[in-house]
Amino acid sequence: MYKGKVIVIYGMGKGKTTSAIGKSIKYLAEGRTVSMIQFLKGSRESAMFDVLRRFEPDMKVFRFEKHLEKFSELDEEEKAEELANIRNGLNFAQKVLTTESCDVLILDEVLGLIDRGIIPEEDLISIIRKRPDSMDLMVTGRVLCDGVRDLANEVYRIDAE
Repeated sequence: MYKGKVIVIYGMGKGKTTSAIGKSIKYLAEGRTVSMIQFLKGSRESAMFDVLRRFEPDMKVFRFEKHLEKFSELDEEEKAEELANIRNGLNFAQKVLTTESCDVLILDEVLGLIDRGIIPEEDLISIIRKRPDSMDLMVTGRVLCDGVRDLANEVYRIDAE
C-alpha cells in the first residue's frame, strides 16, 4: 500500500507553484487524482489556470477568494472581506482530507497565510495531521515555519528569481 508524504516547496524565489504543478503532472501520469486549492492569488484567471482546466476531472483547481487582485494588492477593507473566503478554502481542504476525494492535495501559498498572520501555525499543523496515510499533501509558500518542517517528508527550497 502506498504511504503518502507531506511535501513542502518554499522560498523567496519564483517557481513554487510551477514546481507543484510539475509534480502534479507526474502524479496524473501515474493515474492519480490531484486537487489544488490556491490562496492569496485572487480570482483572476491566468493562462496557466486555463491550461490546468484541461486536466479535469483528474486535476481540479479551486480558488475561494472573490477579488480579482492578489491579497497583497487589496486595501484593508477588501482584505477583511476576503478572510471569510480564505477560511472557506481551509474548511474545504479539511473536507477533501476527510472524504479522501483525491490522491494528492496541494495547498498553494498556504504558508503565506501563516506568514501574514491570517492563521496561526497550529491551524495548518492540524490540517496536515488530518492527512490520510495514503494521500500526498503538498504545501507552498515563502516562509517555512518549524512546526510544518517537522511534519514534512520532503522539503524543497526555491530561491532563484
